Amino acid sequence: MAITLNNGFKMPIIGLGVWRMEGKEIRDLITNSIKLGYRHFDCAADYKNETEREDLFITTKLWNSDHGHVVEACKDSLKKLQLDYLDLYLVHFPVATKHTGVGATDSALDDDGVLDIDTTISLETTWHAMEDLVSLGLARSIGISNYDIFLTRDCLAYSKVKPAVNQIETHPYFQRESLVKFCQKHGICVTAHTPLGGAVANTEWFGTVSVLDDPVLEGLTEKYKKTVAQIVLRWGIQRNTVVIPKSSKVERLKENFEVLDFELSKEDMDLLKELDRNYRTNQPAKFWGINLYA
Repeated sequence: MAITLNNGFKMPIIGLGVWRMEGKEIRDLITNSIKLGYRHFDCAADYKNETEREDLFITTKLWNSDHGHVVEACKDSLKKLQLDYLDLYLVHFPVATKHTGVGATDSALDDDGVLDIDTTISLETTWHAMEDLVSLGLARSIGISNYDIFLTRDCLAYSKVKPAVNQIETHPYFQRESLVKFCQKHGICVTAHTPLGGAVANTEWFGTVSVLDDPVLEGLTEKYKKTVAQIVLRWGIQRNTVVIPKSSKVERLKENFEVLDFELSKEDMDLLKELDRNYRTNQPAKFWGINLYA
């Protein structure tokens, strides 16, 4: 099952996120996930796992410190991935930071321990460099990530090649209905990079509450004979968003992929809509000393 992007290319609706996985772990993960049917893999320079990717539907991202070096950064990713082109290349965050070398993913901090933001490079400049990747044949599709409505609107206004995707955090506790609908209205596919709310990983890193423990969701498991995670992923798919859950366990990979054989009723979709808390679980401010979402 796939979503057709605004340039005609198809993107599998279920993918695999690989944040915090490296080395042999990622090789085994890819091998197992391909056997299970996965064809869409989401990586990034910042994840330091690009060298383990295979040529399927590959998404990777431009890191903050390379906004002034887009073509070089893309070529660096392609070299690590051993690919001729990317299926999708995203601007990881809507912020340019101090350059630390092409492909380097350290977040430079100033003397006060705050992210060293580069105020000389506009997002428009970055986007036009992204557009060059398409004309050069280095990326079939380009997109944005972690952009709100205002930044997405601006990108639509100054772009010659429209963003095909906006990858954002969205799950039942952080539904972002206005942003999702805005993107879809304007032909931008929404990908949920934290479709399960980060689960245990974000609880450990950021102290956030997991949507997977919600009693309302737990109450639906018997009705559908599915796990809470499967219900949440199915909810995302029925919103016409691409979901890219992350797991390193084979049984979880299999479970997360088995979400196309059932459908949530309208009543239960409405029930899940009531769970929204406007609750973000991914908090990079912990590392950057600044809240970019404030």
